[in-house]
Amino acid sequence: MSALLSGTNVVRNYGATPALRGVDLAVDEGEIVAVTGPSGCGKSTLLHCLAGILRPDAGTVTYRDQNIGLWSEAARSRLRRTDFGVLFQFGQLVPELTAVENVALPLLLAGSGRREARSVAAEWLDRLGVAELAEQRPGAMSGGQQQRCATARALVTQPRVLFADEPTGALDVLTGEQVLGEIVRVARELGTAVVLVTHAASVAAYADREIVLRDGVLDPTGLGLGVAR
Repeated sequence: MSALLSGTNVVRNYGATPALRGVDLAVDEGEIVAVTGPSGCGKSTLLHCLAGILRPDAGTVTYRDQNIGLWSEAARSRLRRTDFGVLFQFGQLVPELTAVENVALPLLLAGSGRREARSVAAEWLDRLGVAELAEQRPGAMSGGQQQRCATARALVTQPRVLFADEPTGALDVLTGEQVLGEIVRVARELGTAVVLVTHAASVAAYADREIVLRDGVLDPTGLGLGVAR
């Protein structure tokens, strides 16, 4: 049985500077994989390629046996509104919108009616323990509250894959562990696969498997060598 998501010999350059130099990674249904390594090693670039935000310069990214690198930008954007959820380090909530409006946004973009989208969004805020913030704007929230709301937004479409890029990097240790625990709990409930980028060993410990990047390649001395599953 083939992996749900895989990258094969993924290469990505920024001008003359190589970010990824032939990386292989395969993720199964419901699996949580941590991508670790020092700053600047290509972790976020790999996540962006796997999520279809960036196209690799060489190699392939395959989701459900389809090479999404051949898809148009519009098609890849639709994928991120349906099958993929993306969670960034600083949440990136829309400051002018309330929490419930932020969480409802992916549903509205996918064509849901406003009332239905708000109702489902409110349920997800409750699921992440921040129902009381529904009518608050991000500026009135703590960092941990913002990240819980951002997590609800990333999961509101019940994606097959959640991409989390340093999701606790802007939080203190205790709040970060609480937020990460919520991410893992909900992902397990949904059977969602997670690609988790982090530089922290304590965060990577939540994953089923870890791969280590150094200078844009898999580190053979690290855990999770190659695409072993």
